Amino acid sequence: MSEPLLSIGEVAERTGVTTSALRFYEAEGLLSSKRSAGGQRRYPRSVLRRVAFVRVAQRVGLSLEEIQGALATLPASRTSTKADWARLSASWRARIDEQIAVLERLRDELSSCIGCGCLSLRECSLSNPSDRAAADGPGPRYLIAGDRPSPLRGSRSKAIGA
Repeated sequence: MSEPLLSIGEVAERTGVTTSALRFYEAEGLLSSKRSAGGQRRYPRSVLRRVAFVRVAQRVGLSLEEIQGALATLPASRTSTKADWARLSASWRARIDEQIAVLERLRDELSSCIGCGCLSLRECSLSNPSDRAAADGPGPRYLIAGDRPSPLRGSRSKAIGA
């Protein structure tokens, strides 16, 4: 007996994703559907897990290209197992750990200089004299890289794990 197929509306209702987003995901190769005799999209139940994966991957910050690459590692010939999903999500651990570290640095440094090179705070003359952070690249360097200058030595020290 074959698996019952879900309409696009049923998938949208079950996943909380709009039908237009489901069509977009399909156009981008993240999902696939079968067509009914009347041309309507029909999805296997396994698409519910794929949509959940896409939503979580987006929240983690993966690009559509990265999500496509990750989904491409799943078996096409069968429904993905818990082990398949565990293997796939394990590759995110380092990325999530880095995001947590960045958020912690942001929380801890939000009211002081985060190395953006703005030179607008009093502390900038100590933390970032002559806009030294600019040599490390654009944006809030101390937040992104996790390095903070040492006001006493004018050198950098690791903010996390020092």
